[in-house]
Amino acid sequence: MHPRDIYWHGRDRVARARTVRGMPSAPDDNRSRVLITGAGGKLGQVLKAGLEPEYAVLGLDQTHRPGVDRVGDMRRLDRIWPVFEGVDAVIDLAADPSSEIPWGRALDNNARSTINALEAARLAGVRRVIFASSNHVAGMRFAEEPYASILNGDYDGLEPGGFPLIRVDESFRPDGPYAVCKVFGEVAGRYYSDAFGISVICLRLGHVNRENRPRHPSHWATLLTHADLVGLVRCCLAAPTNLRYGTYYGVSANTWRIWDIGDAQDAIGFHPQDDAEQWR
Repeated sequence: MHPRDIYWHGRDRVARARTVRGMPSAPDDNRSRVLITGAGGKLGQVLKAGLEPEYAVLGLDQTHRPGVDRVGDMRRLDRIWPVFEGVDAVIDLAADPSSEIPWGRALDNNARSTINALEAARLAGVRRVIFASSNHVAGMRFAEEPYASILNGDYDGLEPGGFPLIRVDESFRPDGPYAVCKVFGEVAGRYYSDAFGISVICLRLGHVNRENRPRHPSHWATLLTHADLVGLVRCCLAAPTNLRYGTYYGVSANTWRIWDIGDAQDAIGFHPQDDAEQWR
């Protein structure tokens, strides 16, 4: 069967299930409908609050927490895919956020949740998926100079912008099982884009914390503020429909940032406004 036939067969399944299971009606306003998976986490709560004035946002997570409207385990495709019906875009955050999780947890939880988000989007006919990847897909580079010194807050002999920035088109250098599963998510997103026509945007996010300011020497380079995170995702949601696939670093305009965001500026119009230096 051709991938397109599988795609439309999947939409028929969803249409039948909507009748049987009584899916909730769509919002009665004209806002685009956005589903956030992993909505109860730190990123999900920031994004739901930041996007709701502009978008009709539905939060999905495995337990009831602030920002969660629907409860479902992302490891169970049969339980979660009906929630994707009628959605214009998905922001996929569902994962154990610890960069030090073991292989079993990374594969059973993170990789499974990612593939189920893409498959549910396919079944429901979602037009765009924004996948929260991670800067850890190139984490082994952080042990190299000058990045190791910069992340330790040691700038002796260095000038901002006087060193090569890490680009998305460089080879993967994952630093653990968590990062390997993020690589898997980016590659799986490429497949779903090519095979089924879903627009997939992968974001290699910098450091976001609840304090919304640097709390570690590395954060002067890696901080992504709440406002810039929301701005980045807004750019993804508003990106042209002909953007079929893209991968971009997401970081604030930090003086000592180590990642290149020029392609994100060109492709989706991301221009971060904050610089961690304001907290020195």
